[in-house]
Amino acid sequence: MRDDIDAAIERGLFDAHECAQCTDECRAFVHAARDQRQRALDARERYRHRNARLQRRAEERSAQRAAPVAPAAASASVPATPALPSAAAAALARARAKAAERHKP
Repeated sequence: MRDDIDAAIERGLFDAHECAQCTDECRAFVHAARDQRQRALDARERYRHRNARLQRRAEERSAQRAAPVAPAAASASVPATPALPSAAAAALARARAKAAERHKP
């Protein structure tokens, strides 16, 4: 379908042609029909561009999700940060020690 419509556009089959006997009403109708066709063709083109853009973005997202995570050996030059700040780690250690004292027989 796309090729047929595009070929018709290229050959000028959608262009408005006025005849010598056209009245003003007929000319207005022909111009309105031409404008309506042009708006429809413009909308079709915008729709195609939008779908292409959405497809490209979806592919970029899936490529980012599928990107391999950097191995730990490669990040050896970067010092590992502790999971907890030192004050929180100390408080957790004290709480664990206290809980262990309560559960001794």
